Amino acid sequence: MDSSVNAAVGTAMALQQHNADQQSQMGLLKESLNNQASHASQLMEAVSPQQSLATTGTVGTQVNTYA
Repeated sequence: MDSSVNAAVGTAMALQQHNADQQSQMGLLKESLNNQASHASQLMEAVSPQQSLATTGTVGTQVNTYA
C-alpha cells in the first residue's frame, strides 16, 4: 500500500511539473506570435501607404489605380 501511494504522489508531482513546463512554453509561444504579428503589421503599414484618389483629370478620380 505504501509503495502505491508513493507512486501516485510521484506521478502527481511529475504531472504538475509537466503542466508548469507547458504553461511556460505556451507563454513564450504567445509572446513570440504577438511580436511577429506586430512586426507584420508594421511592415504592411510601411509597404502600402494609403493613397487618396486623384482630384483632377480623367484617370484615377473614381477608382484608386495605385497598385
